[in-house]
Amino acid sequence: MSMQTKFLLDESQMPRFWYNIQADLPKPAPAVLHPGTLQPVGPDDLAPLFPMTLIQQEVSLEREIEIPEPVRDVFRLWRPSPLMRAHRLEKALGTPAKIYYKYEGVSPAGSHKPNTAVPQAFYNKEAGVKRLVTETGAGQWGTSLAFAGSLYGLQVEVYQVRVSYDQKPYRRAVMETYGARCVASPSNETVYGRSVLSKNPNHPGSLGIAISEAVELAVQRDDTKYALGSVLNHVLLHQTIVGQEAMEQMKMADAWPDVVIGCAGGGSNFAGISFPFIGHALRGGEKSRIVAAEPAACPSLTRGKYAYDFGDTGHMTPLSKMHTLGSSFTPPGFHAGGLRYHGMAPLVSHCKELGLLEAVAFNQVECFEAGVLFARNEGIVPAPESNHAVRAAIVEALRCKREGKAENILFCLSGHGHFDMASYQKFFAGELSDESYDDKELAMALAGLPSVAESA
Repeated sequence: MSMQTKFLLDESQMPRFWYNIQADLPKPAPAVLHPGTLQPVGPDDLAPLFPMTLIQQEVSLEREIEIPEPVRDVFRLWRPSPLMRAHRLEKALGTPAKIYYKYEGVSPAGSHKPNTAVPQAFYNKEAGVKRLVTETGAGQWGTSLAFAGSLYGLQVEVYQVRVSYDQKPYRRAVMETYGARCVASPSNETVYGRSVLSKNPNHPGSLGIAISEAVELAVQRDDTKYALGSVLNHVLLHQTIVGQEAMEQMKMADAWPDVVIGCAGGGSNFAGISFPFIGHALRGGEKSRIVAAEPAACPSLTRGKYAYDFGDTGHMTPLSKMHTLGSSFTPPGFHAGGLRYHGMAPLVSHCKELGLLEAVAFNQVECFEAGVLFARNEGIVPAPESNHAVRAAIVEALRCKREGKAENILFCLSGHGHFDMASYQKFFAGELSDESYDDKELAMALAGLPSVAESA
């Protein structure tokens, strides 16, 4: 066994194709439905929001979809990303397990999000689009789309969840540096935003509300499209470059993972690391346990209902079958802003229903404790979102210690926390607490799910 700490691929080994898990699923995922007719949506229904190439990727059943060479050329700025072995963390935990992490914080935006922002900007530019509107929680996605828009000369407008807008001013500054405009959501710039503020002028915002605002603006102008940083099939598809690289790097380490872990909010980084491994097992290869780590304050996979729901609070999106807390659910303002979404990617949800993955939920403080332990041993300060994956990896490593098992644990460190230091300051000051949602509000949100016949 190599004692090497870092496993690097060269540029020639960067994947040339994205992996589409829909080709290998034993049962197809439920259709996305039009909210008015409850019939499966067609390309024309999605055309106001997305260019046709992305719509085709959204519904494709092909196993491999080629990555355009101009996109791969941009990816070369930071890809292939490194895979590391956490020797010092292993020693600190006294575990016989071997812990590996795929580090996506090396991208210009500091997270995995440019893996989909760049191709989305590329395809929109090809389609003649001039402006992209989007939402963002913690700001990783808004930063990434701003970066991608600057490469392709696209105007970018970002609606950022207000609680994160206030918590993370430097994220906003980075978006503006890349040339984007960042607006706190709910805002007075949209009909839906004004309606939310009229009921609660101090509304903390939610990803569902920010999505509604962005979608409202996207459908008003022919030169404008909407871009989404998670949840949708084509977004998860683009992220599979992470897991494909990790598979090659684990082979270099001569250590196939027994456990594969990702933090889960909307599902993009989790799918990126896990889907290639799930597909490998579905095609008869070695099996790994797949673990999604989510926040206990917004637990869509562990507490949500698997049902058809809107992707946004204003009910402007199609209906997707997913694990959901209800589109009207507003999570508390905990610091992992990228994980504050009421639903989970339909494909991730479908895989959980098929028994292909398991989910665990962690509280905020224990995740920050894990992040600090990781930083003090491995040198990288993780983003609050990534801390959930770190926590899950530590839990698995300690299980191996109790059981005397030398398992291989792989997790995705989806981004660094350099713009999230205010939350670390609060943690060190003892001002960070475990946020909890209102059970009554959750029950009301779930009671308001759209009525869709199960045959749909």
